[in-house]
Amino acid sequence: MAESTHWRRNLVVCVGGSFTTIVAMTMLIPYLPIFVEQLGVHERAAVLRWSGIAYSATFFAAAFTAPLWGALGDRYGRKSMLIRASLGMAVVMSCIGLAQNVWQLVGLRLLTGLLGGYSSGSTILVAAQTPKDRSAWALGVLSGGVMAGNIAGPLIGGFAPALIGVRTTFLLAGALIFLAFLATTTLLHEERATASARQPQHRLVWSELPHRGTVLVLLLTSSLLLFATMSVEPIITLFVGQLSGTDHASFAAGVIMALGAAGSIASAPRLGRLGDRIGHLGVVTGCLGVAGVALLAQAAAPNVAVLAILRLLMGMALGGLMPALTAAIRHRVPDAVVGRVLGVSVSAQYAGQVTGPLMGGYVGAHLGLRPVFVITAIVLLAVAAADLVLLRRSPARSGTSY
Repeated sequence: MAESTHWRRNLVVCVGGSFTTIVAMTMLIPYLPIFVEQLGVHERAAVLRWSGIAYSATFFAAAFTAPLWGALGDRYGRKSMLIRASLGMAVVMSCIGLAQNVWQLVGLRLLTGLLGGYSSGSTILVAAQTPKDRSAWALGVLSGGVMAGNIAGPLIGGFAPALIGVRTTFLLAGALIFLAFLATTTLLHEERATASARQPQHRLVWSELPHRGTVLVLLLTSSLLLFATMSVEPIITLFVGQLSGTDHASFAAGVIMALGAAGSIASAPRLGRLGDRIGHLGVVTGCLGVAGVALLAQAAAPNVAVLAILRLLMGMALGGLMPALTAAIRHRVPDAVVGRVLGVSVSAQYAGQVTGPLMGGYVGAHLGLRPVFVITAIVLLAVAAADLVLLRRSPARSGTSY
């Protein structure tokens, strides 16, 4: 696949569209339980249960459809997949505001996952059409846009329902995603190979992939990275409360999580540029090691201030991981199947995103809060060791181990 001469403009469109769609998707986090109550669920335990089901339904559905959309993108073009995702999400998100019961809410959240995937589709397009010597930097910029959306969305969702109402907030979210649809349709330009130059389409067969062992380890790394980083999410508020000696720790926990995200936003482009220069596997291994050590230190944090500093450092290390992993995978698969393989990578990430909080909640409930950090650190350090072995075995390309 030829690298696009419009890759810079495409990157701006993808960053803006990903930011907008992520804001719209995460706005509902603060008021989802309120909406569940408005739909007729009043018992506290049931409200929490249905809120969890409704929130995770989108990721559950997306995990199964990501490889399909990646394969269709390889065949029909990745711009068409972004148009489909943004238009579908805009319609479904608006329909959520019209839901009459909790079953309709869950069904529409499932449909959002089935039709969505704008940010993952943007990742595939940017990885495929950015010059290889700039790919990790571009993916880092895109990752920063996604992380910024994850910060801004809940903040907006914290006050929007009080101003315009819960149901109207969903309509606002749909309108934001529709803006991404318009920008994608009119501004994004995808250069595709001519019919004579296009490689024949064929079913993805792992045994036929070059570097398949390396690709498999990188896919496992993607999954375990999300597993490890998300495992702390369910217990961070409780841990902050334990350190501060107060039951009202939600604000401090929110600030600490925002610090981690801010660290990732700041470091992602810089670590991406470093990966383009010295090799992506080296950045992956180094960042995993730093994040693992930071997690071990968090397990021994004596107070909230130290925890906040360590979360910031960990966020800075994590910022370069996913762009470098995506770039490393992209450089090891043929152009004809890059969308399918990166789609599998997205599914692996969703699997880690679902299983990580389950592990963190279980360990926190049975062994205590600090062991969650220790176990998560061990996972990251073990993955770093495996990737270090992979780095030493990886052949150099033009003096650089990708």
